[in-house]
Amino acid sequence: MSDVNTARELADELLTLVLDADPVTATLRGLPGWDDRLPDPSAEGERALRDRAEAIARRADTAGDDPVTRAVVAQQAWSLVHLLDANLVEHTHAEGLNAPVVLLLGALPLVLPGDDAARRAYLTRLAALPGYLDALAHRQRGSARRPVRHLVASAIARVDRYLAERVDPLGAPVAGTPLADECAELLTGAVRPALARYRDFLAAEVLDRGRDEDRPGLCWLPDGDRLYPNLVRACTTTDHTPEELHRIGRELIEALDREYEEIGARVFGPVSAAEVRARLLADPDLRWRSAADMLTLARRTIARAEAVAADWFGTLPGTRCEVEEVPEAEAPNAPLAYYMDPALDGSRPGTYFVNTHLAEQRDRFSAESTAFHEGVPGHHFQIALAQQLEDLPLLRRFASIEAYLEGWALYTERLADEMGLYSDDVARLGMLSGDSLRAARLVVDTGLHALGWSRQQAVDYLRANAVMPDVDIFSEVDRYTENPAQALSYMVGRLEIQRLRGEAERRLGDRFDIRAFHDQVLRGGPLPMAVLADVVDSWCASVLSVQD
Repeated sequence: MSDVNTARELADELLTLVLDADPVTATLRGLPGWDDRLPDPSAEGERALRDRAEAIARRADTAGDDPVTRAVVAQQAWSLVHLLDANLVEHTHAEGLNAPVVLLLGALPLVLPGDDAARRAYLTRLAALPGYLDALAHRQRGSARRPVRHLVASAIARVDRYLAERVDPLGAPVAGTPLADECAELLTGAVRPALARYRDFLAAEVLDRGRDEDRPGLCWLPDGDRLYPNLVRACTTTDHTPEELHRIGRELIEALDREYEEIGARVFGPVSAAEVRARLLADPDLRWRSAADMLTLARRTIARAEAVAADWFGTLPGTRCEVEEVPEAEAPNAPLAYYMDPALDGSRPGTYFVNTHLAEQRDRFSAESTAFHEGVPGHHFQIALAQQLEDLPLLRRFASIEAYLEGWALYTERLADEMGLYSDDVARLGMLSGDSLRAARLVVDTGLHALGWSRQQAVDYLRANAVMPDVDIFSEVDRYTENPAQALSYMVGRLEIQRLRGEAERRLGDRFDIRAFHDQVLRGGPLPMAVLADVVDSWCASVLSVQD
């Protein structure tokens, strides 16, 4: 398609490429045309995707119409290039955001085929799973990039849990339909044996050659020192170096201590920041008593935010945010909480998933800030509103710009306090604990992948500076290990959105309207930080140009 030259055509071409690379996500988002496919994990397949992405990126970088769309296309295409260059498929096994098998076992049961053709496509996809697993094993067998040993063990355990299921979750999308028996035969005769075969491959050929916990970062792998800064740029959409982000994270951690002392004094009396964090972790009254309690509070918190949202946003999503429990089989390897996008065709609502695994070991004080981040006014507002922007190319509505997506969600944790949504100072301490975690991520992610930290160093830093039980600390560190640089996007994006708001407030004075500002941030879909800055600057200029 060398004759493509408009921004919209480039955006559509790149969207096709992105969905070719990740067809299951296309199905979950309700985009037709990919329902019978799986990714191609082969080196040849990914090399072809990379070449296509680079060609699009270079064409988008040239001057032309619609500079915002072109900037989004260029950023997304270069990000895909950097991601494919990292060859994460060769050494990522356990963490659900990146690990191929764990991701598929979690994602495929969420498919909701709406008719016979879609159900038949789902069976075609399942039938391709053995070939996918064989290709994946071939790729990993020949790789010089050794995975982390304990994460391989975790992946083996995940497949074992799947194989032990009495009711196969991969049959859920066609359960109760005329294709249910055919699906059961396919699972029994082909899919389950293929997964068992892949599990045995991991145990026999991968586990013993894995890296130990002293060397978990990219810097210990071939070209890691080059690959990690590229992933940092892709995830933050800034030119910050790993070393700069490491320093910024440490400075933020120090600044947060003053807030801990101020709010903590109202809860516990005069205490140091370290004592506040220790009290939050040690007090048994701040643990959950049951999974049901976790879900009840999450639903009430979302409803409270929805009730006042119109005072802070000019445009609201057309659909509510659902709250559900993380499926039991996924929970041990899943994060504390996450948001699943609504399907574009309406077959699945936007959903905030709460991880109730080992509920009694999880803290209660961070539940409200987490709900604001994942649900309302965080991910749900941003993503559901983006899906309503029908005048934009689909790529603009779905662009995976981590600094924008996660920066917005983290921004809303502080915004919720302005909105009067926190129920008490304990919940505000939960907000601070969220800030501590995101600031610590700048330190730990760069520590692991640029500075050569061990897993234990990362664990120790989080124990000292975040407010998390060990069950979550271990999960967090493993997440950073297998998703390099993604965790940096939260705080980098939030700091930039806060900076843009502060600049707009300064320039506009009493003309500043918080509802209009939020609409400006959300009305263009996900944007790189520099492009968002241009959008806000243009808005300020237009407001100032209007005569009193």
